[in-house]
Amino acid sequence: MRNRGGTAREQFAARRDIVRLLPRAGRRLVAGLVAVNLVLGCLPVVFTVATAMVLGRVPAAVDAGLDSGAWDSLVTLFGVAAGAFVARQLISPAERAMAELMTRRIDGQVYDELMAASLRSPGLGPLEDQQALDALRTAAREVEFGVQSPGRAATGLLALIARYTELTGSAIAVGVVFSWPAAVALVATVMLFRHGQRGGLRRYAKTRSLLAADQREIDYLRELAGGAAAGKEIRVFGLAGWLRQRLRDTHLRFLEPLWAERRRIYLWPFVWFSVAGLTVTGVVFAVVGATAHEMTLTGFVLTATATLSLLRLAEHYPEADLPTAIGMRAYDSVRRFAEHVDAHEEDSGPVRRQTVPEPVAAIRFEQVGFRYPGHQRMIFDGLDLTILVGRCTAIVGVNGAGKTTLVKLLARLYEPTAGRITLDGVDIRAFPVEEWRARLSVIFQDFVRYESSVADNVGLGAVGFLDDRAGIREVVDSVGLAEVVDRLPRGLDTRLARHLTDGTELSGGQWQRVALARALFALRHGSRVVVLDEPTASLDVRAETGFFEEFAGLAEGATTLLISHRFSTVRHADLIVVLEHGRVTEQGGHEDLLARDGRYAELFRLQADRFVDTPDTVRAVEGAVR
Repeated sequence: MRNRGGTAREQFAARRDIVRLLPRAGRRLVAGLVAVNLVLGCLPVVFTVATAMVLGRVPAAVDAGLDSGAWDSLVTLFGVAAGAFVARQLISPAERAMAELMTRRIDGQVYDELMAASLRSPGLGPLEDQQALDALRTAAREVEFGVQSPGRAATGLLALIARYTELTGSAIAVGVVFSWPAAVALVATVMLFRHGQRGGLRRYAKTRSLLAADQREIDYLRELAGGAAAGKEIRVFGLAGWLRQRLRDTHLRFLEPLWAERRRIYLWPFVWFSVAGLTVTGVVFAVVGATAHEMTLTGFVLTATATLSLLRLAEHYPEADLPTAIGMRAYDSVRRFAEHVDAHEEDSGPVRRQTVPEPVAAIRFEQVGFRYPGHQRMIFDGLDLTILVGRCTAIVGVNGAGKTTLVKLLARLYEPTAGRITLDGVDIRAFPVEEWRARLSVIFQDFVRYESSVADNVGLGAVGFLDDRAGIREVVDSVGLAEVVDRLPRGLDTRLARHLTDGTELSGGQWQRVALARALFALRHGSRVVVLDEPTASLDVRAETGFFEEFAGLAEGATTLLISHRFSTVRHADLIVVLEHGRVTEQGGHEDLLARDGRYAELFRLQADRFVDTPDTVRAVEGAVR
């Protein structure tokens, strides 16, 4: 991606990219804003010229009297000056409103582009890539809040029309009335300062972008300190002082390089710019003073005021400089994120079958190999696994064995780097990915708690059937949530977020039942394979065992894949598979695996020993052994 640096070619490219965004605001709005900025640029020049002419004609009008043509001319010119002043005050708010509309239109479309890039990848690769996530966060923050966004860059570029129109008009006034060399010298001085301002902003912005990691840590610490999630621990453990100190240290680590860069950019360069500017201005005013006797009063006043207007234009333009220097960085981040998404696009092969048939025999992992993009370690290397249709298969293993990765491959959130996954002998990559996922119902360990109604949280398991209220109510009742839902302010329509109007919050166990209902609703509407990826990891052994027993009864006859690191909860599975080092090391029934006295039995005993002093767990483990 192009660096928004300081070369003329790069600056031209940056301006060109901003111009390419303008049509997104609509041609009529762009044309209107261009016209308004041209008028706003001309009005100060008209005011300056008319005011100078008024002052120049005052002596003659006073001598001629109120009924003279000189007095009428004076009044007319005063009216022109006043009209230009009033017109600018009236048009400026309209320009700001039009600019805000343009900003919102462009930023809205850029945000849509960002969302489209985020959602168009069928897999999770871009969303788990750190570089892609950095680009995504930067783009989302700037575009969403519109502080230095692409839309601001576009309106800032058009705002320069007013500034440079005024600059051109004032320079012409000085050249015509006084001296063209003086006009050129003054314009050169203005542009020298403008170069310092613009170049300094670009270098400053580049330095700031290199400190993005510290900025993210500052944002994290602020959110940690101001949010409710960590509030209890901060107070109980007395972390307020530690948090303040860490925030201060991080701020200093972020600010000190910026302070040093700002001194380098703005201190000595602007000392020399100021010396040059004062020299040129002093020479111009000295010449004006020396030749004042040869000038008319109008010419003298116009030269002085136009010169001062020119010098004023050497300042920082808040409406244009920062937005045009930094605003497109957010759009660069959007495009950089899109490039990461495209780079992660995995070739899943041609779609050969438009529909997914009813599973008949088995889903098989055949010599599957996989490693995450950008990593060398193989998660799976020659994995062979059979999931029998209509049966319950449990996958157990220690942390890091690849259990969740297996679910991601089955759901085609990633594609295998070797081997294949088949349904009744057909590679699942032959099916459209959306059709294949419609056959799956997955409860992840970190299942989403949507800030929406109970009905939505259940119905999103089969989003095409959200209007099936009877079905939603049926699965809610079947998982034991009927009484809970009936007590809620709006029943199934109660939104599950305490900060929302009439909203409420559920307990952890109640949320897990909502997730269970979501999976069952998907099963009711066409999902044929149900996957439970440790959704109850936060429960104790006894509660988790009860949860799975309940689920097994509700999903009887479905093809079920049960992922768990707790061996005592999978005893009812038809087949238990031990996953270790990326391969299946053991498989069979619970009793058979214990009798073999292999890895499964070893891990089972280790877990049992850990809970030997917990009566409820001992009873659960004893039941597992029986």
